[in-house]
Amino acid sequence: MLEAASDRPEFYREPLGVEQFGIVEKPPTAFEKLYNKGWLRKLIMLAALALVWEVYARWLDNELLVPTFGATVEALAAGVFHGVIVERALTSLRLLLEGYALGLSLAMLVTFFAVNTRIGTDFLEIMTAMLNPLPAIALLPLALIWFGVGSVSLVFVLVHSVLWSFALNAHAGFRGVSNTHRMVGRNYGLSGLRFAMLILIPAAFPSILTGLKIGWAFAWRTLIAAELVFGTTSGQGGLGWYIFESKNLLNVPDVFAGLLTIILIGLFLENVIFRFVEAATVERWGMQQ
Repeated sequence: MLEAASDRPEFYREPLGVEQFGIVEKPPTAFEKLYNKGWLRKLIMLAALALVWEVYARWLDNELLVPTFGATVEALAAGVFHGVIVERALTSLRLLLEGYALGLSLAMLVTFFAVNTRIGTDFLEIMTAMLNPLPAIALLPLALIWFGVGSVSLVFVLVHSVLWSFALNAHAGFRGVSNTHRMVGRNYGLSGLRFAMLILIPAAFPSILTGLKIGWAFAWRTLIAAELVFGTTSGQGGLGWYIFESKNLLNVPDVFAGLLTIILIGLFLENVIFRFVEAATVERWGMQQ
């Protein structure tokens, strides 16, 4: 016969107070809250670089070589007040937008051809291998022969600087779209332009955005270099020509003011325009942290 099972002993556990647990979640300190703000960290870095610039220029004590940061800011403020730097910057930005938009349009056509046909892929690979390493400024003499003295020559070299770098990144992004994304689009009955707009472009947009940034950077520095060599267009010079004129007059603070203007425009586009596009697309879609 089986013995009767003994009753299970009962235990009573004293409840633990909250103070007996460790810190589960510690609220951030005021320093941590400030440190987590990316714009503030970057602003501090820029202030540190400006301080280093000021200290080095004062130690060197030669304005013909390196003016102080304060003197550069004064020259920049004077140029903005008199409208010279604003006019030159607008001239450069107008040419930049023309070349950038045309280069992107041609790049999208080449990329679409490459994505849909093997011949297009071979064409893009050959052309990028040949022309992408070629500095755009090296084509300026040919542009002057072909198109003469004018804005068309500058736009031509800008298109070259944007076209191949953007097409290469966009094509890599489209090729990297997974078969899962493609099958989802097919299952929903998407095809043609709707398939590209709703499936391919969003999935490849991180690479497309990288191509936009690289194309913009290439175009911006190509334009400034071309203006330094090429000079004015239709009697109006851009920031590169402003720097060249100031150098000839030995007005070094104005030279640095022109360089600082170029840097500020680059910072604005990278940290405001492209940052907004990035936050509204790839971060919102959960494709990037």
